[in-house]
Amino acid sequence: MRIDLFLKKSGLIKRRRIAHDLCLSGAIKLNNLIVKPSKPVKDGDRITISMAERVIEVNIVDCEEGKFRSIEI
Repeated sequence: MRIDLFLKKSGLIKRRRIAHDLCLSGAIKLNNLIVKPSKPVKDGDRITISMAERVIEVNIVDCEEGKFRSIEI
């Protein structure tokens, strides 16, 4: 599943377009690397979201193609 779609489906970001724009601006990292919105995510990945004065780190626990199951915040 693409990282922008994952962020939208998980509820971490309200709209996919916002997740897309945050990826392009470098505010979202996957395993400490800045990624494009099309980068696929998998189980065990760590997503870091930097917005304003907040930093959110999420571990993906169970993610299948087309389905989202659980994350750890």
